[in-house]
Amino acid sequence: MSAHESHADAHHDDIGYHATVKGYVVGFLLSVVLTAIPFWLVMANVLPKQATTFIIVAFAAVQMVVHMVYFLHLNAKVEGGWSLLALVFTAALVIIMLAGSIWVMYHMNANMMPVDAHQMRNMP
Repeated sequence: MSAHESHADAHHDDIGYHATVKGYVVGFLLSVVLTAIPFWLVMANVLPKQATTFIIVAFAAVQMVVHMVYFLHLNAKVEGGWSLLALVFTAALVIIMLAGSIWVMYHMNANMMPVDAHQMRNMP
């Protein structure tokens, strides 16, 4: 028996996560509900714009989690938790890049010299 065959046999018992039809149906129904409620809030104009915006963002965050759990099957058990760790690392990088970009743009705007219409016309 070669080393390659014994290595393949060692991972044979690691079957991982298997999706079920029930899981997909639950995920689909949650996605429909999490889409329909914000849609209704906007179309019926039930709440003020700021509250509606906050609720839409909250529902979007919950829907992202639903998609990751029910359709992408991300949890701590799959692949020994490496896929979840990769997601956390990616999210941290995206947050750092977005926060840094917003910070730079804010300070560039705050520290630029103001230009009025007369100065704008005389620029080369």
